[in-house]
Amino acid sequence: MDVLEAIEERRAVKHFDSGHAMTDAEVDLLMSLALMAPTAFNIQNWRFVLVRDPELRKQIRAAAWDQAQVTDASLLIVLCADLKAWEKNPARYWAHAPQNVKDYLVSAIDRYYRGREQVQRDEGMRSCGLAAQTIMLAAKDMGYDSCPMDGFDYDAVGKLIHLPPDHTVAMFVAVGRATHAGWPLPWQLPMSEVVINNRF
Repeated sequence: MDVLEAIEERRAVKHFDSGHAMTDAEVDLLMSLALMAPTAFNIQNWRFVLVRDPELRKQIRAAAWDQAQVTDASLLIVLCADLKAWEKNPARYWAHAPQNVKDYLVSAIDRYYRGREQVQRDEGMRSCGLAAQTIMLAAKDMGYDSCPMDGFDYDAVGKLIHLPPDHTVAMFVAVGRATHAGWPLPWQLPMSEVVINNRF
């Protein structure tokens, strides 16, 4: 399957084969592809919590409006953002760059994020969104389906996964083998309404 097919065929699937398990190699491949998602300044601020404990999945499902895909999908990924990734040894993000490039970018990272908590949070959400789309398209190419999710109690889920205080939960992505195809697209707004040339 090529990228265009994956984009056209991806749907948010709600019903998964609860008896199907992804192999460790498949999970490793999927996550290695997730790590290719872009982040500003290469700060790699996404964190992926793979929820594999069945009891923990049940508790998260209870905090997620009892949505079945939380427990039934082969893999539940809680995408989180490390809001302070920008200041945690930022030179490592440019370890193989020339020294002058590294020095410039590490300084720029500090200037851009320091004291700007909303920017730090916005950056985390952007990064997790890009990673989520990467995961969903990669899963489709691997023969799996997925469901992006935000219908849950963020604070409750944070407590259940022992979220560090300088992190935030962005969303879930459930991945697995569909038992029912996702709904066809209900209606797409016309390009004339959503694509603006130059100015509104």
